[in-house]
Amino acid sequence: MKLRPLADRVIVKRVEQETKTASGIVIPDNAAEKPDQGEVLSVGPGKRNERGDIVAMNVRAGDRVLFGKYSGQTVKVDGDELLVMREEDLFAVVEK
Repeated sequence: MKLRPLADRVIVKRVEQETKTASGIVIPDNAAEKPDQGEVLSVGPGKRNERGDIVAMNVRAGDRVLFGKYSGQTVKVDGDELLVMREEDLFAVVEK
């Protein structure tokens, strides 16, 4: 199954965080917090403004982004857990 986001929505896959601290302590899965970073897999065409023109999206597929801990709607696609959220729910693009 493939998802194609509509309007100003994006499909994000969470990026797994380290399960070991800098001092070498291993954090068990049930104690670890959900990561707040992810990779954008797909973006919609954009949101329409009051004149009916489509406003282009600021993120692209492949961007690494920051978002809120409880942002988006979780969906399972082919065994992967993905998030569907609005572009406005994203905080920033992580640049290397």
